[in-house]
Amino acid sequence: MQNQPVNPQSESSGGEDLEPKKITLQVSKVQTPMRIDQYLSRQVENATRNKVQEAIEDGRVLVNSKVVKSNYRIKSCDLIEMTFLRPPAPELAPENIPIDIVYEDSDLMVINKEPGMVVHPAFGNWTGTLANAILHHIGEGAGSLDESELRPGIVHRLDKDTSGLIIIAKNPTALHRLAKQFADRKVVKIYKALVWGVPATPVGTIRTNIGRSRKDRKVMANFPYEGEEGKTAITDYRLEEDLHWFSLLSLTLHTGRTHQIRAHLQHLGHQILGDATYGGASIRTLDFPKSESFVRNLLDLLPRQA
Repeated sequence: MQNQPVNPQSESSGGEDLEPKKITLQVSKVQTPMRIDQYLSRQVENATRNKVQEAIEDGRVLVNSKVVKSNYRIKSCDLIEMTFLRPPAPELAPENIPIDIVYEDSDLMVINKEPGMVVHPAFGNWTGTLANAILHHIGEGAGSLDESELRPGIVHRLDKDTSGLIIIAKNPTALHRLAKQFADRKVVKIYKALVWGVPATPVGTIRTNIGRSRKDRKVMANFPYEGEEGKTAITDYRLEEDLHWFSLLSLTLHTGRTHQIRAHLQHLGHQILGDATYGGASIRTLDFPKSESFVRNLLDLLPRQA
């Protein structure tokens, strides 16, 4: 395997365009089988193993025109295609964006994130994020809090349209300790959700694997628990209030998969009210034969999932 490291920027014709970049690698003679994520992180310039694994999970890495998993071991003459969706990120700039700080000391602060705010810059949202606001609030010292310089002090995330508390580290020591606590699952994350219908069982646990949908890679799907596809995901739920047509649930996450609550509640058959992506924004006419207009007006008041 003597391929020279590939620079994905050199594979594009324009250099500065925002179109996806694709690289192709032909594996030479393999002396020792190697995982594809390890191989690509060595062969593709500036590609970390985490970024490679993310691309594999998104279905952006093909081997002989087929989607593979991160643990696939390359073979001689394998033809690998890898697509990069995001252009190089611009430098993170401080922005004077108001944030709701509910607690702060010398080591950390807790922010009540508003719905509609993206946590950190990404393709399509390079400015106006919580990270931009944090950089303004903490100052230049925030630059030492993250290697990528795009997530200063951020150790966990919330979806754009989800509101809730986010813990921000203000120095490297706090960042390391908080990150370890999240990794060791010592932090309890509890969410509230307004959902369609009322669960037959008031208290329960949802266990599935969650991974990218085969039909739409932007959407997460449920797969058999501890099966080959997706990653294990566990969510406890408790009925807090029966609202006849709807119910208020309390949800505790034991894992942190993308869109875990939304996908799990879809699996349960009680989608989050207003969640268009997972079926919660459509009206079940049969459930409301005499009150469809009322429910439609209610949904009009919800610009996002509840």
